[in-house]
Order: sequence, then structure tokens, then C-alpha cells
Amino acid sequence: MSYLRFDKTLLTNLEQSQQREMLRTNKSGAYHCTTIIDCNTRKYHGLLVTPVRNLDNDNHVLLSSLDETVIQHGAEFNLGIHKYNGDYYAPHGHKYQREFKFDIVPSEVYRVGGVILSKEKVFVSFENRILIKYTLLDAHSETILRFKPFLAFRNVNELCMENDKINTAYEEEENGISMCLYQGYPRLFMQFNKPVQFVSQPNWNKGIEYFKEMERGYYYKEDLFVPGYFELPIKKGESVIFSAGVSQADCPKLAEICFDEITRRTTRTSFFNCLKNSAQQLFCRKNPEELYLLAGYPWFKCRARDMFISLPGVSLAFDDTSGFQKIMNTMIPAIRNFMNAKPIERDVEGLEQPDVLLWLAWALQEYGKATSKEELWNLYGDILKEIVEFILRQRHPNLFVHDNALLFSNGWETPVTWMDATFNGKPVTPRSGYIVEINALWYNMLRFIADLTMDFGEEEFSQTLTNYANRVQESFSATFWNGYYLYDFVSGDYKEPSVRPNMIFAASLKYSPLENKQKKAIVDIATKELFTPKGLRSLSPKSPNYRGSCEGNEDTRTFSKHQGAAWPWLLGAYVEAYLSVYKNSGMFFAERALIGIEEEMFVGCIGTLCEMYDGNPPYKGRGGLSFAMNVAEILRTIKNLKNHKND
Repeated sequence: MSYLRFDKTLLTNLEQSQQREMLRTNKSGAYHCTTIIDCNTRKYHGLLVTPVRNLDNDNHVLLSSLDETVIQHGAEFNLGIHKYNGDYYAPHGHKYQREFKFDIVPSEVYRVGGVILSKEKVFVSFENRILIKYTLLDAHSETILRFKPFLAFRNVNELCMENDKINTAYEEEENGISMCLYQGYPRLFMQFNKPVQFVSQPNWNKGIEYFKEMERGYYYKEDLFVPGYFELPIKKGESVIFSAGVSQADCPKLAEICFDEITRRTTRTSFFNCLKNSAQQLFCRKNPEELYLLAGYPWFKCRARDMFISLPGVSLAFDDTSGFQKIMNTMIPAIRNFMNAKPIERDVEGLEQPDVLLWLAWALQEYGKATSKEELWNLYGDILKEIVEFILRQRHPNLFVHDNALLFSNGWETPVTWMDATFNGKPVTPRSGYIVEINALWYNMLRFIADLTMDFGEEEFSQTLTNYANRVQESFSATFWNGYYLYDFVSGDYKEPSVRPNMIFAASLKYSPLENKQKKAIVDIATKELFTPKGLRSLSPKSPNYRGSCEGNEDTRTFSKHQGAAWPWLLGAYVEAYLSVYKNSGMFFAERALIGIEEEMFVGCIGTLCEMYDGNPPYKGRGGLSFAMNVAEILRTIKNLKNHKND
């Protein structure tokens, strides 16, 4: 039995099937995303969505969808489905769908009378090309397949309307055609692995609706251009492969390419393997020398904080040290440029944020745990020393070491932590002054590098860091501890009393500035007020500012994002802190904490974790369809629980 499998009963229920989406990427920024019945419900959905770097830094939907029609004895059965005004759907291809499974690649089975047709989608790695393999499993008479492409050629943040600027001309290619609808776009090559007839019937398909955009308060109607259709016969047992890409396909080799891509995939046979595959989809190679990690899909870019928080989970959790090293090889020159006030020269956002270098040190600490101190020192000892010296010498533009040895950051006017939602350019959740997780990371970093340098003979440098760490430890409790838990931040005489999850890092990190009884108090209040089956809430429900749901228009969602939404990635630190306090007796609870996360493999964007979840039941998923920090920290938690058992 397949792990990710949906049968006819669910597929024909539009209320359920349209809520389940799937995502494939080429690891170079392009992706394919739609629902499991191939009915697009978002403007971000598309069969081939690729970066068009000469236009902007966004992705663009080239090929929105491809309608298939089975023809026997002159009767046509259209397998496509689109939503129009008034909850009207046409055609009704989902009624023919018998199965959807996602073991290796997305695979669908349709049955039309005596015809049984399978469909498999394969994204070619590091190439802007998607392949769809159709196999006629059974048929009792002559069968013809017809394919009708729906073209968009627009930014993922926009929608297309009928216009007279479109270029409707096409060029014949081997087993297909190519088109470029607007200036500045690449040509789209639509080809098959065998000869095909193309019938030109240019027209606009008007008024397609995306109800997810309507829910989010955006414009939701689109007109798509249909240039005509392809038609070819198919015999029982035969496979036909369709290719859509921005360069010419080698048509005779499409079957071989398709087979090779499938054999390299991670099979989704378990919770862990689903997340592992999702993690691998997040890597993005811009060129042979540069490898990045995207913060998620479909609208995220490479963000420095997200990348360093996610890196251990998306690589070391399944022993991929080479992936970790390639990311670091890309980022270390950018980090050095930043510290020397030079152009960063890397495609990454937010490297200047105050907590980024602290998260980087934590990621390298995790690398040392997964490999050895010797390897860590040889590869990354220099950059670790450079970073801590950069901070201590007060060279960071918004991270200052005060006389009490704590780090201070100005965050009233711009976000400086992961709680980065803004409204009218101002932080929705302003956090300024001495920020709790920044200083927990600072203490951990000082102790970590002090121990490392001591082990490798740099006693003087180690002692300097130890002296700073001692002062931080003394100041930390005096500043943040209120007798029950930790203030979220302290700025002058103001002490933020809201119960938020950021304090959990002070209890979870290897080097904690807290006493055991303080750690226990933090874990207990987090369990009581913040813990949900989908992660830790960003704010306690007892707060008057708490928002338990992230639905509504853009402004409403923005204000809810860090005012109660649950974030799975915070479970990584929470489980570490819980086991640190409760030891082996906490294993049962820690393992059960992941049950609610595994349930998400079968809803939302299947096989991955979305950006956040409502803080109130039923904890509906919200935001981006696949979020790196969530995927990464759950992977790391699974690995940590396994290691804890073995120990």
C-alpha cells in the first residue's frame, strides 16, 4: 500500500480533493504545483513555473495546465477540470480519476469505459522542463489522445487578461511546436516523444477562477490562451511522453530521461522520507558554483535566517554533509563580504539581520555534532572566530555588545528576528533591546567557540570568550527572568511579559544560561500555553492580543501571523528542551508530539509542511505551501529522537 494515496471516493469530492495540493521542483527555482485532481486553485499554480531572470527576480507561469481528452469511436472524454463563475466546473475530468498516489512521482489513473490511462509527472533536475508520461494500461478499441495547452506567460503575482499584445504565432518543432507570447519571455517548447498532429485553433479561455485567491482577498479571475491542440493515436501498453520546456527537447531520448529521473527520486514510503524529499526540493542551484536553500514555495526567496536555521535539518538529518558544505561554500564569501562592508555578491536576502550570524554559528555547531570537532575546526574554525570577533568589535550595524555583555538590537522600526511581519513598513510584533533568543544564542555561541578554540590550542582566545560568557550568564537571568518564565525582550525600563516561544531556545541549546529549575519552568509553561499538535503558538491564548486564526484578507493575516499562529519548526527546540528537563521519561510525550505533524502529510500540500497553522482547533494550515524551517526542524527532531533512543 502506498503511503500517499487517495482513491476515487476522495478524488470525486471537490470539497476535499481541491484542498490537497502537490509540489515538484527542479532544484533550480522552477516548480510545478496544482491540486491532486489537476484543478488550479491559486495564481501560483501551474504545470511549468520558471524564473525569468531578465524580466525580474520572480517566477512566471508559462504553461498553466494541459487538458487531456480520450477519444474512442468519435466520443470525447475530457479529463481536465477548471473552475468558473458560480462554482461551475468544466470539464469534469475528476469523475474519471480512480487513483492518485505520490510514491516516487505524482501518478494518476483514469478510467473511461474500457480505457484505463495512467499519468506520471516528472520534473527534470536543474532544467526548466517537465515531462508527463501517459501509458494506456487497457483499451478494447482504437484510442486517440488529444492535448490542449493553457498558456499564461505572466508573473506568479499577477493574472492574465485577454489582450491584443499577445503573439499568437507558433513555430513547428520536432514532434510539436514552440511559442513565445510576450517579449522578454523564453520560448516554450511543447513536444512529444513520437510524431503528433497539431491543430491550430487559437482562442481565449475566459473567466477561470482561483478560489484560494478569493479566500485571501485578492483578484481571482484569469483568461488563458489556448493555441489549439495536439492529437495522436496510442495503443494498449504504449507510453507517450509530453515535454514542456524553455529549450528544445531531444525527443528520442525523452523516455530515457524520464526513467533516469524517476530512479533518482526518494520514495515516499514514510513520514521521514516525505520530509526528506520535501527538503531536497528546497535546494536551488543557480550555477555550478552556487547552491542555495529557498525559504519555501511558492513565493519565497533565499533568506539568510531561514537558510541557517534550516540547513542542519535539510542535510545532516539524513547524513548529507556534502549538501551542507556546498551551501556554506556559497555563503561564507558573502558573510565575509558583509563583515567587511563589501557587496555581498550572492542571491540571498537578510544577511544583515542581527540574529543571522548567531544562527549560522548554531548551524556549524550542529555540523560538529554530526561529524567531528576536528572536521568542524578544519573547515569552519576560521569563519567562527571571524564572526565572534566581528560582533565583539562592535562592527555589526545593529548588534551591540553592552557593558553587561548582552547583545542589544534596535527593532522598533524594522523587524530584527524571525517574527518579521510588517504593516505599513512597521513591525507587527516589534521586538527591541535585549531580545531573549538572540542572547541565548549569543551565550551558546561564546561557550561553543570557547570550548572549540581551547581544544585546538588557542587558550588565550578561548579564555577571552569564556570571560564574556560568564558575564552573559550572570546578566541573562537578571535581565530576562521574572520568577516564572523569561521576558520576550527588555528595552530600557520596559519588559515584554507576553508568553512567547522564543524563550524555549534558552532551555534547548547545548550551552544554556539557565539553571535546571528555570529550564523546567519554561518547558512547563510552553507545554501548558503554547504547545499544539502542529507546533508552538507564537503567543499564549491568555494574551489579549492573541489571534487563533490566520484567515481573512492580507491585513488580517499579517496581524495574525505572529500573534498566535502555531509554527512546527519551534518543536525542534521544544523537544530538545523537554528531553533536557525530563530525560528518558519524556520520550513518550516527545514522540507523540509529532503525531499531529505526520497527519499533515495527507492534507494541504501533501508530503510537506506549510508555513504555519491556526493556533485554535482544527489547526488549519496557512501561508506558503512548503516551508523550509518547518520541514527541517521536524527532520532534525526525528533524528534527535532516534539518537536519544540509541544513547
